[in-house]
Amino acid sequence: MTQEQRCISSWPPGSASSRHSQRGSDRPPLPAGTSCGGGRARSVPIASIPSHPPAGKMPKKGGKIADVAKETQAQCKKPKLDTAASPSVLSYESPDSLFRSLISPIQEEEFFRDYWEQKPLLVQRNDVLVAAYYQSLFQLSHLKELCRQGLYYGRDVNVCRCVSGKKKVLNKEGRVNYMQLKKDFDQKKATIQFHQPQRFKEELWKIQEKLECYFGSLVGSNVYITPQGSQGLPPHYDDVEVFILQLEGEKHWRLYKPTVPLAREYNVEPEERIGSPTHEFILKPGDLLYFPRGTIHQADTPHGISHSTHVTISTYQNNSWGDFLLDAIPGLVFDTAKEDVALRRSIPRQLLMQVNTADCTKKLSSLLRRLADSLENSRELRSSDMKKDFITHRLPPCLGCDSDPLTPGGKLPKIDSRIRLQFRDHAIITVEPDQENADEIRREMVYVYHSLKNRRETHMMGTEDDTASEDGLAQQTHGLRFPLSYLDALKQIWSSSTVTVKELNLTSDAEKENLALSLWTECLIEVL
Repeated sequence: MTQEQRCISSWPPGSASSRHSQRGSDRPPLPAGTSCGGGRARSVPIASIPSHPPAGKMPKKGGKIADVAKETQAQCKKPKLDTAASPSVLSYESPDSLFRSLISPIQEEEFFRDYWEQKPLLVQRNDVLVAAYYQSLFQLSHLKELCRQGLYYGRDVNVCRCVSGKKKVLNKEGRVNYMQLKKDFDQKKATIQFHQPQRFKEELWKIQEKLECYFGSLVGSNVYITPQGSQGLPPHYDDVEVFILQLEGEKHWRLYKPTVPLAREYNVEPEERIGSPTHEFILKPGDLLYFPRGTIHQADTPHGISHSTHVTISTYQNNSWGDFLLDAIPGLVFDTAKEDVALRRSIPRQLLMQVNTADCTKKLSSLLRRLADSLENSRELRSSDMKKDFITHRLPPCLGCDSDPLTPGGKLPKIDSRIRLQFRDHAIITVEPDQENADEIRREMVYVYHSLKNRRETHMMGTEDDTASEDGLAQQTHGLRFPLSYLDALKQIWSSSTVTVKELNLTSDAEKENLALSLWTECLIEVL
């Protein structure tokens, strides 16, 4: 995955960074490269469902509260959702309820105990309401209108077919022409792979935004439309957890035992290496399939079915304990070295010039044990890069296509005001070195990052060397920066259902009001 460092766009005052976002060509961004589905269910458990102020204007430490946004008296706009083409069979009351309704009738506890990261789950539903709702998410007939909005080969659409066990890409150059796309689909039996449809389809935006809150991980998607008697991709495995929703037609799926359990990267596997399928079945509209990363799979549209459309929703890419350690250990080493002189001692002369460094492994083992001891006694564990990456690149709250951007409004917070955190799932707190101080001694500051101003149009679409940035659509990091002394007060707000400004754990009333006003300007709190 590519990486990016970008200044926070609205620091009152300050700046911050983000890490990565992705958009693939051979394999799309986060989602699995699943395409390909006739056979009977075998060995798969089957369930049947019954019928703030402007940028840079945050009041400075110790100063008077700025008289901001007095002209704005409307409350921060709440999510406004358009009516779906078909009645929703999913519950949007909370991220938990959304996920439970997605995998229903399988219970959440059963799913994570028996299936998550372990084995596939097939939920077959003979329910016309579920099928109609799934079909409303994306259809072949939607492509004509979408092409009018300006789609490009590679960035938005891949056209491909599996030929002799290999993927053959049939992309043209530049902008997608619908008539040419339909011609390749009809005459060349090509699969249409549509990247990140949540950028265009509000219902998928709603689903994926809730799932990002539920998992605490980026959630991408791709739509695959395959004509009858054809297969888009060769047998392969992915580095993501995969949820398949069958939208139109039928798809014949074959799953195989992983050669690399919980794989960290995408890979194509030759037929002679994967053996016989462990599961083989047909997905029909309204059905759901889950399988863990590393699961080898291929799918095709059977003869007699005009075409198949499914959406692949994927998550947990580079979200393992190993990734978390890579993120957390540098901060742990830095903090521990302040107190432990053993970590500050020099390495042996010419160690970096040696070919064989086996002699230093015992010393490293000893130091790692000291780090482990330090970790057990630590109250705080830094993981700022993964947090920032997630919050910077995730979807914003689903306010509806026609809603205005969030703006601060209503009553200004005063010392006696009772306040409540809102959009809790869309904001994080980190402690990191002051990014504005270029001096050798960099004091630690508290950063509050949020995704309320993220752009849905760029979700999962890459970084600065990609088209999104060339078009001026690259994601930016949004948030606030405070002195370290504000940390406990921020934790109060995050951990309480409501709190009065005067109760905040800060020294002066001015600091308390400054903190509340700063969060209010970013629409992170509401005054009750």
